[in-house]
Amino acid sequence: MADSPKWLKIVVAGFVTGTIMFALAGRERDAPPPRTTAAVPKRLDIPSLQLKAPLMKLGLSSDGEVELPPFEKPATAGWFDQSVVPGDSGASVIIGHVDTKTAPAVFYRLREVRKGAVIKVLRSDGKTAEYKVDSIEQVAKDRFPAERVYVEDGLRLVTCGGVFDRKTHEYLDNIIVYASRLAA
Repeated sequence: MADSPKWLKIVVAGFVTGTIMFALAGRERDAPPPRTTAAVPKRLDIPSLQLKAPLMKLGLSSDGEVELPPFEKPATAGWFDQSVVPGDSGASVIIGHVDTKTAPAVFYRLREVRKGAVIKVLRSDGKTAEYKVDSIEQVAKDRFPAERVYVEDGLRLVTCGGVFDRKTHEYLDNIIVYASRLAA
C-alpha cells in the first residue's frame, strides 16, 4: 500500500471504514458486555507454521482506516483494539503483512495453515487463549466480509494475498483465517 496512488488509498480507506462502521454499529445491539480486564494480547503462536510473533495494538487512523503494523517491523502482527481481547467472547482481529518490498513478513506462510491447526495468543495477564482453525478464505479486497470478520465470534487473522498488482503495488485479495476458541 505504501506506493499506491493517493486516490486509490482514499477509495479503499472509505470502503473499509464504511464496512467496519456498518459492522460495528450492528454489533451494538447484541454486543458482549464491555471489557472488564485490562489484559491485552502480547504474542501470537501458530505451532504448525513455527510462527511466534509479538503483537502490537492497532486502532483506526485519523482518516478512519484500520491501522496496519509498520513495514519497519515485518515480524510483528497487530491486534485491532476495537475488537475483543483474544480469549474473551466476541470477534478478535489480528492483522499482519504478508511481505515487504524486500522480504517476507509475519504472515508470509499464513495461507499454509490448515483446518484444525491450533493458534495460541498469550495475554498480558498471563493467560493463553487457544483457538482451532475452522477455515481459511481468500477473498477479493473489494468483497471483504467485514461482518464475518469484525462481528462474528472467534479469532480472525488477516493478511494480503493473491495476485500482486504491480501498477498499484497492492495485492488484490485478502487471506483470512477463521478460528474458534478451544474450551479452557
